[in-house]
Amino acid sequence: MKELLLGNEAVARGAYEAGVRVSVAYPGTPSTEITENMANFSKDEVYCEWAPNEKVALEVAIGASMGGARAMCCMKHVGVNVAADPLFTAAYTGVRGGLVLIAADDPGMHSSQNEQDSRFYARSAHIPMLEPSDSAECKEFIGRAFEISEAYDTPVMLRLVTRIAHARSLVEIGERKEVALKEYEKDARKYVMMPGYAKGRHVVVEARENKLKDEIDSLNLNRIEYADKKMGIVCSGSAYQYVKEALPNASVLKLGMVYPLPEQLIREFAANVEELVVVEELEPFFEDAIKAMGIPCHGKELTGLQGELFVRKVGAILGGEEPAGPFETPNTPMRPPVLCPGCPHRAVFYVLKKLGLTVCADIGCYTLGAMAPLSAVDSVVCMGASIGMALGMEKARGIEQAKKTVAVIGDSTFVHSGITGLVDMVYNQGHSTVIIVDNSTTGMTGHQPNPTTGFSIRGEIAPQLDVVKLCEAIGVPSVTVVDPFDMAELEKVLKAESEKDVPSVVIARRPCALLDKKKKTPCIIDTDACRRCGMCMKIGCPAIVKDDAGVISIDASLCTGCGLCKQMCHFGAIKGGEN
Repeated sequence: MKELLLGNEAVARGAYEAGVRVSVAYPGTPSTEITENMANFSKDEVYCEWAPNEKVALEVAIGASMGGARAMCCMKHVGVNVAADPLFTAAYTGVRGGLVLIAADDPGMHSSQNEQDSRFYARSAHIPMLEPSDSAECKEFIGRAFEISEAYDTPVMLRLVTRIAHARSLVEIGERKEVALKEYEKDARKYVMMPGYAKGRHVVVEARENKLKDEIDSLNLNRIEYADKKMGIVCSGSAYQYVKEALPNASVLKLGMVYPLPEQLIREFAANVEELVVVEELEPFFEDAIKAMGIPCHGKELTGLQGELFVRKVGAILGGEEPAGPFETPNTPMRPPVLCPGCPHRAVFYVLKKLGLTVCADIGCYTLGAMAPLSAVDSVVCMGASIGMALGMEKARGIEQAKKTVAVIGDSTFVHSGITGLVDMVYNQGHSTVIIVDNSTTGMTGHQPNPTTGFSIRGEIAPQLDVVKLCEAIGVPSVTVVDPFDMAELEKVLKAESEKDVPSVVIARRPCALLDKKKKTPCIIDTDACRRCGMCMKIGCPAIVKDDAGVISIDASLCTGCGLCKQMCHFGAIKGGEN
């Protein structure tokens, strides 16, 4: 039986059929759906969890592998940075049960703060990496990854990109293969990575990598597709699909294993084509490696380092077709991202801008507080960075700067990597205010539960982290909970806390608007009372619109009735809503 599956769904199906027993992740687009689909399988067959962050997720998977089970860990590319510490050492320890790490890269930065290329992690850690080019290969390659992991005693990385993770193609559905737990045996030299033992394991890593290079052709993951030999193209993953559609007559070397590279196969292919071109997204990973082999090739001077490739771009560069891009459709208005109607973060950023505070923000929906008309955010770097950056601003510029600086972080991100930043602020006697915008979910990646919600990945009741008690236990002298929809109280609290000579935490607590299923009366504008002052538009709600004549109205189909606009109006022209 065949089904039309997303690449992420196919990875989950393939892992299930391969007998995976433990699946762990932290949600991050474009990888999130893998673990969401793993949670649909019976918990008697697959243990599944959202971990607090990617480092913890990989450590759980490593422990499961050491315990003899096949284990999988999933994350987006920037999550690999968080998990890098255990990853590099797991390359030394090797595995007992198969261990596979999924890294989903995001060329074009559809939902990410950078375009890093995860292939370099495989090379740096000296572990193999596979890269599928469609959903069928997603399912096949995850199974092959577990086999390679156990055969070569190594973690294996599987690289996806957004277009493979979120595209659908046909997949053959099979039965689950039950893989028995490997027998556990105490082996300190293999698993205790103190220097004396680690030195010996490094030798094992080198020998393993050389063995894999020698046997790579027998794995049948790479293939040559000869056609017109005037041009030969080396590619993998999504780039393979673009090349095959744009240049159907070109000869192609398709790489399914992207590290280590099949040197003999590359030499054979290069010797049989007149011109060797490398088509790859992001960095010149293949190109540089092939040139290091002494084989003439080129590619990046044509395709560039930034953004995604796509069929018409490849056709224009290599096939002489008319240049065109996905964002060049005439008369199509730009649609910048905005906070949803009724978002509880909106009031926080409006008040912060009104108070003129410097805002170190974080990764999440609230990053959009940087967009006009709110325009409140000064910095966003990575998960959990907001608190440390606020402390750094203070240490650079003094206590008066601390009273003008706040850190804004979400509940899920606070658990992910904000707690240690808060410990640092308290321990090193910072004075800034930290605002935890608690919307009771992991919002931007699709409403996954986290330790503050009281629910597990399968919706079961779980112990709920008490953020107030946690902050108090860390030693924060002042912790205040406020409803962000009470804008007057929110402003009063933020003014008071920012003036204190101690670090403080303000928890702005209100569930995500998309979680609130209660029907509320939409707000409406009394056009006779409206003075067209534009105050209501300063909160940037997409439900509030102004026409060419300057008349302001509220789109009832978008309005959630939160009532923030009503609080903005000084003339009582807005009726209805919650407040």
